[in-house]
Amino acid sequence: MHSPVDAQETPIVAVGSAANSETSIQSPKKPRFVKLSKAPKKPKPAKAAKTAAGSPGVTGPFPTVQARRRYWTLLSILSVLAVAIGFGLLAWNNPMPVGTEGFWLIAELRATNVIVIAVVAFCQAIATVSFQTVTNNRILTPSIMGFESLYVAVQTSAVYFLGISGIVALQGLPQFLLQIALMVGLSLLLYGWLLSGKYGNLQIMLLVGIIIGGGLGAVSTFMQRLLTPSEFDILTARLFGSISNADASYLPISLVLCLVAGTVLLAQGRRLNIIALGSDTATNLGISYRFEIMRVLFFVSILMAVSTSLVGPMTFFGFLVATLAYQFADTYDHRHIFPIAVLAGFVVLGGAYFVMKNLFYAQGVVSIIVELVGGTVFLIVILRKGRL
Repeated sequence: MHSPVDAQETPIVAVGSAANSETSIQSPKKPRFVKLSKAPKKPKPAKAAKTAAGSPGVTGPFPTVQARRRYWTLLSILSVLAVAIGFGLLAWNNPMPVGTEGFWLIAELRATNVIVIAVVAFCQAIATVSFQTVTNNRILTPSIMGFESLYVAVQTSAVYFLGISGIVALQGLPQFLLQIALMVGLSLLLYGWLLSGKYGNLQIMLLVGIIIGGGLGAVSTFMQRLLTPSEFDILTARLFGSISNADASYLPISLVLCLVAGTVLLAQGRRLNIIALGSDTATNLGISYRFEIMRVLFFVSILMAVSTSLVGPMTFFGFLVATLAYQFADTYDHRHIFPIAVLAGFVVLGGAYFVMKNLFYAQGVVSIIVELVGGTVFLIVILRKGRL
């Protein structure tokens, strides 16, 4: 018999248990080390974004540095041309030596025409660009609202009812202010009536303006047919836009009006940029679209009334100046378009006046030449666009 101690000390091992234990215990696998890629380096900030042409990108009204340089180059060239033309109008064929007292006395007599040219160029350029912005159409001009037709109707009515003395009756500062008041009053009546209603529409206002202008033109033509040949001859001379039609006594009030209206529109350059985006976008950006349009059209009517009452109608001059400004400036920003437009207007009108006066001795046909060139550009633009 076995003792209890022997039973406890004797281990009981099953057959094959050692083999099973050896196979069940596996040696641990060596850890595999995965080679991690290096963390990407942070990109260095680019000095300047490159455009498709390879030039550094520029934020602001100009897309590239080349466009900015081109703008300032053209602005400088137009400024030099404007100064040269202005000085040429004062000094050409001046018999006195430059800088003497006699030279400046003669220059003062000629300075009136230079100031008139500057006023007309300023009024037509600012008014046309602003009008085309609010109408969202670069073919329409403020003349479509009937300013020139009203001027022709007033002049024709004076000669028809008062005879040749009617031309004299329209001369004077009170009569000049009355013509401006009539033109601005007509525009305010038109804007207030057609833009303040529930169904106020800018296109309807333009259509009514065309109809009113056509009606005034028809009445003027009827009265002109009943005039005597001498009356008609004198009237025709007044109906052509001419620098010689301006009276120096009109300049103080004309300068004040055009500077006030022009300064307001120049200060509204940023708002005009937003208005050019359309009514929906302008409204979403917090602009009172209808109020802004009425305000712009009010100041446009003042500028056009001053220009038309001062020298007479110039239908295509504003269109020519605005088209040149868009091509030269090549930007959406009105703060850069306006200076180019004013300088281009002075160069075109002053250059035409200088050439026709000093080379052909026919300064009275300046408006005819300007209208011919402007009308030709108008037709070219329409044919290229294929629509109004």
